[in-house]
Amino acid sequence: MVNAPAQELPSARRRRLFVAAALRSLLVAALLVVLYYQLPLQERWGADAVLRVLIGLLAFVGITAWQVRMIAGARYPGVKAVEALGLILPLYLLVFASTYFVMQHASAANFTQPLTRTDALYFSVTVFSTVGFGDIAPKSEAARVVLIVQMLGDLAIIGVGARILLGAVRRGLQRRTDPGDGSG
Repeated sequence: MVNAPAQELPSARRRRLFVAAALRSLLVAALLVVLYYQLPLQERWGADAVLRVLIGLLAFVGITAWQVRMIAGARYPGVKAVEALGLILPLYLLVFASTYFVMQHASAANFTQPLTRTDALYFSVTVFSTVGFGDIAPKSEAARVVLIVQMLGDLAIIGVGARILLGAVRRGLQRRTDPGDGSG
């Protein structure tokens, strides 16, 4: 029973595992949001700000790759996937929210209305969810380019990202059920 996949555990134990994973995910997301509100983001939009956005996106890719490896090697891959989503999704949204906030702070001409940090986060989430209420829109070419990058990233995360995470869960489950032939 100790090495059983999560779905073979008693329902109470399985439920505790997933609740604990969800709570850890919420805690991580909350910490990331607190960090977002505490970071000094009142800088000028320029080459250094663009570099920070690229570093943020590269960090996101690196953390995601690390999480995929952790899922595949986890004792309970499905549980680890829930935790991974609790880290990578808020991180992705907050990278773009901070970018929009910095762009707005640099020039009011970037968006149709001034953005607070909360507005920038709201805009990032509405773009990700494809709701796009229309109350905030990019006005400058630079803001539109960043938005295009986010929209393409959104599509990649929803399509490819979900497939990669599910594949990691499958590999983790397969690794646990294969008796091993000594070739690995």
